[in-house]
Amino acid sequence: MEAKFHFYFFHSKMSSTINNLSLQDIPSASDMRVGIVVCEWNSHITTPLLDATVSTLKKHGAKPEHIMVRTVPGSFELIFAANKMVKSGLVDGVIAIGCIIRGDTPHFDFIAQGCTNGIAQLNATGNMPVIFGVLTTNSVEQAQERAGGSLGNKGEEYAITAIKMIDYARNYDR
Repeated sequence: MEAKFHFYFFHSKMSSTINNLSLQDIPSASDMRVGIVVCEWNSHITTPLLDATVSTLKKHGAKPEHIMVRTVPGSFELIFAANKMVKSGLVDGVIAIGCIIRGDTPHFDFIAQGCTNGIAQLNATGNMPVIFGVLTTNSVEQAQERAGGSLGNKGEEYAITAIKMIDYARNYDR
């Protein structure tokens, strides 16, 4: 089987990394139920990410009543919340949205690593995609650039990735 690779180079308000995401062949999300867990910490960043995620899901056909949004205090709690959402059976995939900004202590390293490992474990051991939508940046400015600033909004990528991975999982469930 021959693999297809799509590369797109264009200038827009979208994040520069979305250029590596194929914008062709995005399945319809009209029958998908998507759970989103978003952390309250750094809400000035996570709220715009959430808004772009929801908007992009709707743009690709997701019904508002099929988008479940829940909040948690911080990024580390995303693991527990995503796991509960997966086990609920109410959704076909989960997007975990958070923002961890480096500070003066090693706290950043512990939370970022724990969050990454936890979500990776949910993906490795589960039957449902959990999308890693956690920004890990060195500064508030870098986070803002990725949450609607000069580099676009990563929330768009989270939604497209969720749609594609739910579709991918469904192809193995048949």
